[in-house]
Amino acid sequence: MNFKTWLIGARVKTLPAAVSPVLVGTALAGMDRHWLRALLALIVSLSLQIAVNFANDYSDGVRGTDENRVGPTRLVAGGLASASAVKRAAQICFLVAAIAGGVLAAQTSYWLLVVGVIAIAAAWFYTGGSNPYGYLGFGEISVFIFFGLVATMGTYYVQSEQITLLSFIAAIPMGALSCAILMINNLRDRAQDELVGKRTLAVRIGDRAGKRLFILLILLAHLAALATLTPFAVFTLLIAPLSFDLARSVGLVTERQAFIPLLGKAGRLQLIFAVGLSAALWLST
Repeated sequence: MNFKTWLIGARVKTLPAAVSPVLVGTALAGMDRHWLRALLALIVSLSLQIAVNFANDYSDGVRGTDENRVGPTRLVAGGLASASAVKRAAQICFLVAAIAGGVLAAQTSYWLLVVGVIAIAAAWFYTGGSNPYGYLGFGEISVFIFFGLVATMGTYYVQSEQITLLSFIAAIPMGALSCAILMINNLRDRAQDELVGKRTLAVRIGDRAGKRLFILLILLAHLAALATLTPFAVFTLLIAPLSFDLARSVGLVTERQAFIPLLGKAGRLQLIFAVGLSAALWLST
């Protein structure tokens, strides 16, 4: 298999969900920032994101739930890689995250090891195991916690060695936008997921409510950014036209295939939003 094949499995369009909270947490650290720790936090976040993507590919592939899918081809279901190879790729990424996280724990607090174990378990059992919680509609909650609160506040903590109310508020936009990315993904796959018994939140609440929830998540991101009450938080309002355009596009979708390009746009929106919020926090420190 070539490198391009593994890029497909890594699902590059979802990676802004891993990079964005690290940007925000590092900006918030301000004068307390440690660039090596920021880099390690980025390695942890990216490794976990890629690991969960490979793990989902493996678990859904062996269950057969990725057959006849609308979205991009998956490695196992599409016959691009063996199930064992994809599982091994996920395990390697989990190991990289564990090593980088262990170094951070040694430099700050060993309680981070507990957080890391929970994060890895959450990543695997999202679609893995005998009763994956992603099949029960709890994916968005997990994403909000781990790619919002934990990733942002964790990045801030390893550099400043403190947790603040501001770090919690700043983490909310990252969690909301990560959930928005997942909602587009699940709206795209809703019909097929329902057929195979995968009860994602989109399946449970339906297309109309799912689209409304997507809009609410985008709105929550903007409101939480303003709630940081930093002098430059209004910068994030410059991104509002992009947010409105994406929300409108999602609302107008009538064919599943139309969600495919919107997934990339949602990832770019989160990254742009993170840059804007990071600038606001950095200028205010």
